[in-house]
Amino acid sequence: MSDGRSLRGRAAIVGIGESTYYKRGKSPDSEFELCLKAVLAAAEDAQIDVRDVDGLVSFGGDKNEPPKIAAALGIKDLKVSAMQATISGGGSSGHIGIAAAAVATGMADNVIAYRAITQPPAARFGLGAYGGGGGSSSSEVSGHGLGGITAAYGFITPAQKYALRAQRLLEVVGVAPSTFEAVARAAYHHAQCNEHAVMHGRPLSSETYQNSRWISEPFRLYDCCAESDGAAAVLITHKAAAEAMRDDPVYVLAAAGGGPLRSAAQENVPDYVTGGFKTLAPRLFEQAGLGPEDIDVLQVYDNFTAGVVMALIEHGFCTPEDVAAVLTFDNLTVPGGSLPLNTSGGNFAEAYVQAMQMHVEAVRQLRGTAINQVPDAKTCLCAGGPMTSVSTSVIYGTRDVL
Repeated sequence: MSDGRSLRGRAAIVGIGESTYYKRGKSPDSEFELCLKAVLAAAEDAQIDVRDVDGLVSFGGDKNEPPKIAAALGIKDLKVSAMQATISGGGSSGHIGIAAAAVATGMADNVIAYRAITQPPAARFGLGAYGGGGGSSSSEVSGHGLGGITAAYGFITPAQKYALRAQRLLEVVGVAPSTFEAVARAAYHHAQCNEHAVMHGRPLSSETYQNSRWISEPFRLYDCCAESDGAAAVLITHKAAAEAMRDDPVYVLAAAGGGPLRSAAQENVPDYVTGGFKTLAPRLFEQAGLGPEDIDVLQVYDNFTAGVVMALIEHGFCTPEDVAAVLTFDNLTVPGGSLPLNTSGGNFAEAYVQAMQMHVEAVRQLRGTAINQVPDAKTCLCAGGPMTSVSTSVIYGTRDVL
């Protein structure tokens, strides 16, 4: 930033961890147990005694609050206990910014950013305002008083809510429907090489996509994210400690959030067809000292395909005019694509852990250990939100780009 205030390179990820991922309701472990497994795995990967972790940060109404985790794991001094205050996946990169700021400013030394989620039948995210899903993305409908107003008209679930913006994206902005298919198929394509993905062994052809049932037009079945059980975590420390601990730390180059004018008004916003990144993207790239052309791999929160398309346009990777030519299956996939997207399968096909697993994948890409490895990847952008009242993004980089 022009005034010298920046996170660039002052914090880095040195540990990553995941639980096993399951189809919703199939985990033999409780959500809390899954969370503990991911946190422990991140500390182990960093070769840090988990009791020396002194910060815990999550987002999206995670029920596994930091003090509860600290007590279970014997953490000696919990200096930072935080929750990114956003609805659902909007904060899925914002908590990384909180953790990075904490270690960069000396508030803590070893902060774990995490997210855990299970979806039992009575609390599925996809059930909407009157079907359970407490603390889920359904609160985007019910949490702002819309449920009582709109339920009588069939406007209940997240898919119905975001379908309105998606239809406007097609009809007013002029985005081609082919971009939706490309985003969905790319995720499923990458999951076929990932044995940990829930959709491993279930490839998605163009024919299967086109013949799938409507969920809420223009969304077909494969335009919508999965519902899963699982947890993931990353351990963040300050630059000097990271470089002493390992040869391949993954640095936080920038973190930004954005809640544009009256964004919480939901269906009564001045800018309706947006993923929420228009105000934050310029700040994000300025802080990183990079432009869209410098990003090697993308991990974009895929709640619905339309949101991913909006996010890519608003971060400057394409325009409404050339989006159909840029967002093609071949261009979004590894190997060979110039804009590799959601390379472990994303929320669509790896697991719906509200994109926490995408940060783990970002680290693997920049360490050079990913299953669908992008050759010589040095930068990765993770975007969280799309279409929520606050969206957040982070850019990671290797030592080569500092």
